[in-house]
Amino acid sequence: MTIQEAQARVDEWIKTIGIRYYNELTNTAILMEEVGEVARLMARIYGEQSFKNPEQAQSAPAELADEMADVLFVLICLANQTGTDLSAALEKNLEKKTIRDAARHAGNAKLKP
Repeated sequence: MTIQEAQARVDEWIKTIGIRYYNELTNTAILMEEVGEVARLMARIYGEQSFKNPEQAQSAPAELADEMADVLFVLICLANQTGTDLSAALEKNLEKKTIRDAARHAGNAKLKP
């Protein structure tokens, strides 16, 4: 699915299943909560923290994917609410990064394999 299709599908879901969008401030708070859940899993899967139960580690990759999808869903909600075309915004952002970072990353010794 394209980003534009995702924005349309989320909008349709909100209007039919979700009844209406939460306000922008509420969705921003929800986004922060969802990002925190991704961070919690990243710290346990890839970082130095451990799971309370070893069984949790087995389902962690699927849980991480679900939490990342939650982040994307709420971000799309905010984009829809603010009239942001995420496809256009990402294209513009990649252009900015390409111009700004072309030489910077190539010359960064910390990034050498």
